[in-house]
This record gives sequence, structure tokens and C-alpha cells, in this order.
Amino acid sequence: MNAFVSTPASLGDDDALPLMAAHDGRRLVAWVDGRGVSASEFLADVAALAATLPARSHAINLCEDRYRFLVAFAAALARGQTVLLPPSRAAQVVAEVQAAHPSSHCLHDGYELAIEPPGASAPTSPEPLRLTPESQALHVTRIPGGHIAAIGFTSGSTGTPKAHAKPWRSFAASTAHNAARIRAALAARGAGPHAAIVATVPPQHMYGLETTVLLPLLADFAVHGGKPLFPGDIATALAEVAAPRVLVSTPVHLRALLDSGQALPPVAVVVSATAPLESELAARIEDAWGCELLEVFGSTETCVIATRRTARDAHWHAYPGVVLAPAPDGTRVDAPWFAQPNYLQDLVELEGDGRFLLRGRNVDMVEIAGKRASLAELTRRLLAIPGVHDGVVVQLDAEAGGVRRIAALVVAPGLGAADIRAALREVVDPAFLPRPLRLVAALPRNEVGKLPRERVLEALRS
Repeated sequence: MNAFVSTPASLGDDDALPLMAAHDGRRLVAWVDGRGVSASEFLADVAALAATLPARSHAINLCEDRYRFLVAFAAALARGQTVLLPPSRAAQVVAEVQAAHPSSHCLHDGYELAIEPPGASAPTSPEPLRLTPESQALHVTRIPGGHIAAIGFTSGSTGTPKAHAKPWRSFAASTAHNAARIRAALAARGAGPHAAIVATVPPQHMYGLETTVLLPLLADFAVHGGKPLFPGDIATALAEVAAPRVLVSTPVHLRALLDSGQALPPVAVVVSATAPLESELAARIEDAWGCELLEVFGSTETCVIATRRTARDAHWHAYPGVVLAPAPDGTRVDAPWFAQPNYLQDLVELEGDGRFLLRGRNVDMVEIAGKRASLAELTRRLLAIPGVHDGVVVQLDAEAGGVRRIAALVVAPGLGAADIRAALREVVDPAFLPRPLRLVAALPRNEVGKLPRERVLEALRS
């Protein structure tokens, strides 16, 4: 049985790469409702959905169930389509993406096709398609390396979201490096290379796509179909998959999980990204859970390009072939699998042998009264105050006369603004003390723990 419709002739076969690295139909691709889903079952689901897709050039994948997202992603590629990943599921944002790509259609958890973004009619607990799972023979579609598999969008935390096209060959190359680093961490814990992934991040975000969609497709990893967030839900999801386990998350989620005291099934490796992770927190996590914590560094533009074991090493270790060079406003990054060099706003200090240190972001540097400071460093100082659970320091837009004040949002039950300013005064130049400093119940983080600037400014105004 052909598990896929054939690749459209218009795509061509030059430099074609497999959509799925699967040599055994019995190998697990996902865990759904506590049961492992084999490659054969997954390919049958993909074939069933691919056969129903309309003849469009782009597919907007809005599936929240991770397994359904994986099926929809693969089905769209099998039909020669490009998957669009809006920076959020907000109707206006999706409408803007559709307007920029008129030949697009939407997929949501019900697998219903829609010209308009789906609403509340999507089922909350969809059953897998799995219409024709009889054959164990695999016929895997090959995707031309140059085909634009996905278009990701920057989160908007530093400006207007911008589209970034990702060729399939680029995904395949970077995923091979991701898999190699995670397997090395698994081996260091005495675990085998075939692990199950549980993630708190959405698959629409590039970090989530790389770790929970591309790894199951292009490497021998299986992924849990859910998106657990609260400590008890994460523990339950981990218990539903077989060891060895890999937990993919963010610093804000990991801190909350650790501080909750929630007991977890054995976790071999924790992967963290989307914000800098403090070495002290990384060490606490490794000690508490008996795991190895791997922090990854990348962006929507580049995907992951480097990793480090944060509990033991401040240096980042670039993937083989990645070349970094200082640029006027940040860092130039190139790699053999890039179509062209990319530029990051991060400032790096090169150490040789592929090692480097991050020295903040160009946009993080502020100057007041002839003095310079990093917003990231000011935030780190804020978070180090006992009793502060979460917080961020920002520079406000210019007022009359060109003055740009420093402000802060802080989550610190039991502390007052005066207490926090007094603690900061011990470690921060008075020129950079935040005014205003607003205490809030929670920071306005998005799904991956980032803080879009417009949300922070709105919270400061409220």
C-alpha cells in the first residue's frame, strides 16, 4: 500500500530527501492517550488526510493537539504545500497571514478544511484518523531539498513579525545536529538513543517544531501528543510514555515545575530554550531530577545552531559548520545548510573551536547619563532578589525631551516596590533603577514564555 499520495511532479526530484526517516513500520512516532503510535499507523493517517487536501500552495496549521499537528504537517508536505506558522492563533493574525498568502487553507484539530480560521466548533478530543493501518510496508514520499517546507514568523517581541522561509534540506541538516546532541546527552545518562519527548511548548513555534515535529519525522524519537503546562499535567504526560524521556520546555516553565515540588517519573534529558537559563537553576534541575539539562540557542531565522550544558559550562558550542562573525548590529551566522547568511541581534564573544559566549543583545544595551547597561543583566539582578518569582526590566519609549526611563514588571508576593528597589540599589547603578516598578500577579508571557514588548507596555500602563 502506498502510505502517501505521490509527490507532485511540479516539485521535481532533484536533491530529494525523505519526508520521514523510517526503516521499520513498527518504530514509534508518537504517544496518544498512553498508547504508542507506530510509523505504519502514522503514515496511514497522513495518507488519509493528504488525499483530502485542496489544491492550494500553502496550509496554515492551527492544530493544538501535537499528534494532529504532526499529521497535518506531513500531509501538507506530501501534497507539495508549504506550512505557514502564524506567530499566534488570534483570528486577526491568522487573517493577515492568509491575506499575504491567498492560495492557502487552514487545518485545525478536527481536520476540517476552512477558508476562515476555525472557531469553537473544533472538537476538544479528536480521535486519530487511522483509516487504513493494515500494511507494515513503508512507501515514504521524498521532498525536494529546495522545497519551502515551512514559513515561520518572528514573535514580534522586537518588532513587526517577519516571515522566514525554511527549505526542507535546511530542516533535515539542522535536525540531524539536534538529534546528535540529544543522543549524546542521553548516552551520558546511560540511556539509549530512542527516546520519548514530552513538551510544554507549542509545535507552531520554531523551537517546538524542531524538537517535537522534525525529530519524530527525521530521527528515531517519539513525541507525546499533548501540550501539558501545569506541573501535575507534565508528570502525567511523562508517565504515559516509555523511558528514556526527554522533557522539552522553557526556563519559566521549568522554574515553576521545579518550585512546585511535583514528583516526576525519571527524566533523562531536559531541553530548554526561548530565554536565557541561569546556571543556578540548571544545576538545581539536574540535581533534583537526576537528568542532564541541554540548553539550545537559535532563532526563527537560523533554527538551533548551538548548545551548552548550562549547569557546568557558560560557553556555547556551535554545531559543526556553523560560522559566527561580529557584525555592526549583532552577529553574522552562516552554515552549509543556509541559503544565505543570517544576522542576529545577539552580541557574541568568540572563543575558538566553535565556542562562544553571549554578551547580550544589541537592542538590550541602554545608555543613561553617559552610563551603559544591559537590560538582560538588569533583569538577572532583579530575579536574583529573594522573594522575586518572576520579573523583567525594559526601557520605555522616549518621552518629551528624548528621555527613556527604565521600568520593571515584577511578580513578588510579600514584597513591596520599595523593598525591591532597596535590594536593587545594592547591585545596580542608581541611573538604572526602574521607575515605574509595577507589581503584578503574573507576567504577560506568550505560549513559549516570551514577553512581547507591546504586552509588557500594556501591563505597565494598567
